[in-house]
Amino acid sequence: MKGLTAVVPDPTNLSADDFLGGRLSILQPRKGHRSGIEAVLIAAMAPLKPQQTVIDIGSGVGVAGLCALARVPEVKAILVEADPAAAGLARDNAARNGFSDRTEVVVGDITARGAIDRCGLISAADHAVANPPFYDPASSRISPEKAAAHAAPDETLDAWLRFAVAALKPDGSLTLVHRAEALELVLAAFARRFGALAVLPVHPRPAMPATRVIVQGRKGSRAPPSILPGLVLHEVDGPGFRPQVEEILRNGAAFELNR
Repeated sequence: MKGLTAVVPDPTNLSADDFLGGRLSILQPRKGHRSGIEAVLIAAMAPLKPQQTVIDIGSGVGVAGLCALARVPEVKAILVEADPAAAGLARDNAARNGFSDRTEVVVGDITARGAIDRCGLISAADHAVANPPFYDPASSRISPEKAAAHAAPDETLDAWLRFAVAALKPDGSLTLVHRAEALELVLAAFARRFGALAVLPVHPRPAMPATRVIVQGRKGSRAPPSILPGLVLHEVDGPGFRPQVEEILRNGAAFELNR
């Protein structure tokens, strides 16, 4: 694993959580940032084919990248994470789920100048997924335990997109999830590097405003953007997910943005 100094996590601070209906068992901290449905959704929306490589940028403990491996056979994943402890868990999770031979874990701060060269990942992947920190610390109140994974100045998003476009092969795709109110910021960052943008609003329930937005673009494309019908997670009442969302979260179904 590139750039990793061994970090032994406190086992009392870890939980083993099932994803994709139990197809994946993921170790992650009980406190602080915990991966959830956003990681599963972007993995389902990456247009992967067998023999291709996906790069999970800012992977945390590896949920999005490992979901992609579970969904598509013969795919390889590169998990890039700045925090050595999280990267170590990503490595352990790959082994725990039988994906060590299809996974590379790289420790690196993607926002640092020259990060793509130091990581040795120029044009390394066919597709990328990213779940960057959502909140600007200047305008949000985030606990110290969650700050590193949840909060970053809005201008750092440009660094994530710069890393992504350099890591992708020609015509490669990036699928990114962000808070809905940051759509203007996200589109501006994509527009300088990607075309054929597909914009998917994600709504908690019918008739409620979107809280998340998923944007997918193609490197080098000049095709115009499209705004897709929103994805609604829950029915009007009740805690359960809608059937289409349940298929993604429990059964690893794909969700094609550019149909």
